[in-house]
Amino acid sequence: MTTIKKEHIIEVLKTVYDPEIPVNIVDLGLIYGIEITEEGKVDILMTLTAPGCPIGDTIAFEIKDKLMQIEGITDVNVEITFEPPWTMDRITEDGREVLRTYGFNI
Repeated sequence: MTTIKKEHIIEVLKTVYDPEIPVNIVDLGLIYGIEITEEGKVDILMTLTAPGCPIGDTIAFEIKDKLMQIEGITDVNVEITFEPPWTMDRITEDGREVLRTYGFNI
């Protein structure tokens, strides 16, 4: 039985940022799902702010790299989807606060 906690995965995901936006991918609302198997495999379902976003592979690699450092994780799969499409409504209140400090009117 795995002892990997979803909360720990979320903590780590909060250290991953879209390089163009000063908000982590969790607070930006890019994470759609996190599944953990008994064998320690983690499946991440996520989106990007736009379908043509060129940094998707970079973010996926960073997610895999960071999550593989968690004890007990045996594999990480990152799937990028655009269904449903990302909207600014997905940004958490913490994310909105960060954007406001950078002058975004959100």
